[in-house]
Amino acid sequence: MLKSLLISNYALIDKIEIDFQKGFSVITGETGAGKSIMLGALSLVLGQRSDLSVLKNKEKKSVIEAVFDIKDHEFRSLFEVADVDYEEETTIRREILTSGKSRAFVNDTPVNLNFLKSISVQLIDIHSQHQNLLLGDTKFQLNIIDAVAQNSSIQKKYQEAFKGYKKLQKEKQALELENSKLKDDTDYIQFQYDQIHQLNLQSNEQSELEKSRDELSHAEEIKGALFETSQLLNGDTSALEQLKSAIRSIERVSSYLSEGSQWLERLNSSYIDLEDLISEIETKEEGVEYDPQKLEETNARLTEIYNLQQKHKVSSVSDLLEIQNAFEEQLGKVASFDVELEKKEKEIKEAALKLGGLAEKLTKSRKKVFSSIEKTLSSQLKELGMPNARLVINYAVLEEFSDSGLDDICFLFSANKQGELAEIPKVASGGEMSRVMLCIKSLLSISRGLPTIIFDEIDTGVSGEVADKMGVIMQEISKNIQVLSITHLPQIAVKGQQHYKVYKSDTKDATHTSIVVLSYEDRVKEVAKMLSGSSLSEAALSNAEELLSQSL
Repeated sequence: MLKSLLISNYALIDKIEIDFQKGFSVITGETGAGKSIMLGALSLVLGQRSDLSVLKNKEKKSVIEAVFDIKDHEFRSLFEVADVDYEEETTIRREILTSGKSRAFVNDTPVNLNFLKSISVQLIDIHSQHQNLLLGDTKFQLNIIDAVAQNSSIQKKYQEAFKGYKKLQKEKQALELENSKLKDDTDYIQFQYDQIHQLNLQSNEQSELEKSRDELSHAEEIKGALFETSQLLNGDTSALEQLKSAIRSIERVSSYLSEGSQWLERLNSSYIDLEDLISEIETKEEGVEYDPQKLEETNARLTEIYNLQQKHKVSSVSDLLEIQNAFEEQLGKVASFDVELEKKEKEIKEAALKLGGLAEKLTKSRKKVFSSIEKTLSSQLKELGMPNARLVINYAVLEEFSDSGLDDICFLFSANKQGELAEIPKVASGGEMSRVMLCIKSLLSISRGLPTIIFDEIDTGVSGEVADKMGVIMQEISKNIQVLSITHLPQIAVKGQQHYKVYKSDTKDATHTSIVVLSYEDRVKEVAKMLSGSSLSEAALSNAEELLSQSL
């Protein structure tokens, strides 16, 4: 339940602190006194967005803080998942900074608005007048049925299965789209693939070909250079002969020199190396021949490679081979599409069977409560001055799975004896819609187990005995949960266990909104004003006191 609310520097409010009690409380005040401002402030701690315009003093931040008693509700796991400190008396604080930005805290732990919203829907239900429009919303109607049927567990399983089912359908669509595109491009891809594949490329081929081309292009020059080198190294006055003479010279004196044996060893080694080098050069020289045909073939092969590299904007054979593999993979996808599509369709069929089973469970559970909802709402509406009211739940089966099942639900209503049943917004007046919504909220308060519900002028469009009956219903609801009702009707105001008055006061510089808890004597005066206006007659005071004594 909501234990207290602190609001500072918000709209017309300097600072107010309010403590709330269990049971049924009423809030009254003249039009424009600031009741809606208080609800606006409360909505901020429940996760609604804010802006700089809410600051009364633009140089100071605004703080709204609400304390909730949640010890009787299973919220601990929700806090643990979000890594937020759990307290049986949980404090939610929202700060609107002078920059226009806002901060939110739960038990002094910084949180985001999504977390605030996730807990607020389980803490409090604020019914404002515009919510009456929801009576024509089939999703809202379905939520009512699910709440009464206690379907939250089945709903969660169904929605998880539905997400999986829709994901598979999207995957199938993506597969079909990809295949369609690939089929359109198949001829082009096949041509590109064949063009590379037919070359039968080898990863190190390009460098080998380029070496071969260079050798063939300069064959005569190479052959001449090798012959000249061979003659210099192994001719009549060759380096080899001179090296041999050097060896003989060192041999004669090696025994007299400490370095002699070492030098002799190095000279012999050089001689052997030079002999091997001469042999390789001579062999190579014999093998070098100018072959114009082979040069032409090599250049032709390289030209094919270069053209493909230029076409695909790459610089190596390895890159071309990667492109070839990519084309091959795309062609493989086209070839294997039927298999993949069949597999995906099988998965969708299995998911649909699972989803259908859960949808059937939802349908059965919902249908079980149709009659009790119809009877309960019709009965309460009769008590609220609509003796001929009928509310019937119209049911049909959807052709496709929706996020809430296969059920097409519509509440049909008639307030008159001979009236034709139709959708609520089409046939109900404003006052009738208020009464229908109150009955629905009464039904939901028991089913959903919310700690707190706030009615913001749900009594609009009613008066007299009907208003009295609406007050009785709110009293009944307050036996299970905390109820706060903002009202202009004395018949409802007298039924509150606590009575708060919102009022405006003017100073020299500004207008301020305040709130006060009324004593019994002040309640008598407030109710008398609601009955007769600003002038307090003895008759009005007596009537107000009688109403209070009958209700308390």
